[in-house]
Amino acid sequence: MRTPFTGCGTALVTPFTKDGAVDEAAVRRLARRQIERGIHFLVPCGTTGEVPTLSAAERRRVVEIVVSEAAGKVPVLAGAGGYDTKEVIHAVGEMHNAGAQGILSVTPYYNKPTQEGLYQHFKAIADSTPLPIIVYNVPGRTGCNVEVATQARLATIPNIIGVKEASGNMTQMCEVCRAVPEGFLVLSGDDALTLPLMAVGGRGIISVASNEIPGEMSQMVEAAERGDYRAAREMHTRLLPLMQINFIEANPIPVKTAMAAMGLVDEHFRLPMVPPKPASREKIVAVLRELNLIGEAVRA
Repeated sequence: MRTPFTGCGTALVTPFTKDGAVDEAAVRRLARRQIERGIHFLVPCGTTGEVPTLSAAERRRVVEIVVSEAAGKVPVLAGAGGYDTKEVIHAVGEMHNAGAQGILSVTPYYNKPTQEGLYQHFKAIADSTPLPIIVYNVPGRTGCNVEVATQARLATIPNIIGVKEASGNMTQMCEVCRAVPEGFLVLSGDDALTLPLMAVGGRGIISVASNEIPGEMSQMVEAAERGDYRAAREMHTRLLPLMQINFIEANPIPVKTAMAAMGLVDEHFRLPMVPPKPASREKIVAVLRELNLIGEAVRA
């Protein structure tokens, strides 16, 4: 049995209809495709899912749908984070009631707490729920970094089981792997850094690219898990252009545009997200052509 929330988990996009509503049928279809192609866990209602623009009711509904489609085949790690600890605790309860098996909680953004504030924030969340929690450290978006010593301190709280490290700082990621106890999950938050992190003890990735290529990303991680780094490197080399193009503009603009070109979703965003610039679109489509992914859904 795989340890829950290891391997490759997909930070799912949230598909919308032309009139801006959550496309529930597409949420089901995307979750089903992920499971059929061998993904290890699913992560709805994160940054890639445009969660800041979803209402509380929509967030809960998306998680309910994903949990229903997962049907126990893979665990669901639901996003529930924010800059008001009391509100986050309420959101965690809602995700628990919706059937999530774990919580991914981003660090408070904008108000920039101290390291002690970060510790107390996550401790309060952990004290409020029996669910396992993975801390999401993404200083480029939040304006604050969970330092290595704080991550090690958080790792002593029984139901804080891991961290999604999206600092982009490989040295910090190495230091985290060294500082936390065995069994604490260090997951990459950047597709392109998955293999380097796994080489020093990381346990996988919460991936954007696996929205497009769940099978390939899962296979790459599985190769690394069994120590077949030659196979993993070959896949990484082939897939790197897609991992990179997904961030040519702010996530999830490129991945959603790519998925529309693949025939997987309709290309609709909620403000302040907008479609990519024409030059970016051309580059996204060129990478998809290189990987033979244009119209993938039609061929499947």
